[in-house]
Amino acid sequence: MPVARIYLASGSPRRRELLRQIGVGYRRLPVAVDETPLPGEPPAAYVARLALAKAQAGVGAIRRQGTGWPVLGADTAVVVDGAILGKPRDRDEGLAMLALLSGREHAVLSAVSLATPTRHAVKVQESRVRFRGLSPAECAAYWASGEPADKAGGYGIQGRAAAFIAELRGSYSGVMGLPLFETAELLREFGFSL
Repeated sequence: MPVARIYLASGSPRRRELLRQIGVGYRRLPVAVDETPLPGEPPAAYVARLALAKAQAGVGAIRRQGTGWPVLGADTAVVVDGAILGKPRDRDEGLAMLALLSGREHAVLSAVSLATPTRHAVKVQESRVRFRGLSPAECAAYWASGEPADKAGGYGIQGRAAAFIAELRGSYSGVMGLPLFETAELLREFGFSL
């Protein structure tokens, strides 16, 4: 089996770090897709659709390069009471998200897709995360750190918010943005070794 070499349809430094962790060679191929949820779209279907759309957009972008490498797309969503929490638009929304997550459990859905011009596959992983109770001052200090501004749900498990997490059931890497178990499974299904 060949060693995994892929295009990564993402600009996320966290996804790059996670791929390096499992020894996957990649070239960055950031793509733009509309991330607006469809009316009535369930969160799991939403992340799966976006991961596949990113991978397929990447396939379209590299079609003429002829490397034969598959394209990996991924998407992650924080879900509370069936509602998807995206990246906060501003401080007020970021603080509102942290207040909503405070003292309760939420789901993190992370989808990964691998695509070539003739084949594609998607896997979705769900984790459950419970935050301890957070004070308004803690939320404000966390927002002021700059860390949560570009993260789904307004927090990053790999940073300062790790101190907020009382319990995690599922995949740490999935909550970071790329479920490594499912990623490795997809690569093996496409004939690559890790």
